[in-house]
Amino acid sequence: MVSQKVTIKNPTGLHLRPAGILCKEAMQFKSLITFQHRDNTANAKSVLSVLGACVKCGDEITFVCEGEDEQEALETLVAAVENGLGE
Repeated sequence: MVSQKVTIKNPTGLHLRPAGILCKEAMQFKSLITFQHRDNTANAKSVLSVLGACVKCGDEITFVCEGEDEQEALETLVAAVENGLGE
């Protein structure tokens, strides 16, 4: 299991479009991928779960990846968030 904190830079947070991009990236991997935000844990492969976390600009989330490709999954998702998730 690997984990890393990352700050959301999107001005509007994780709304539908960036949430979809995050899920699309996460679904490429076999590992279980979740993130923690405040007291909630969200499934990064579920758009509804990501939207339900209500992540805003400037919020810090912690990705947690567990499985055979966990390190690659973590690096890919952190890079996607740091690059603004298409925005």
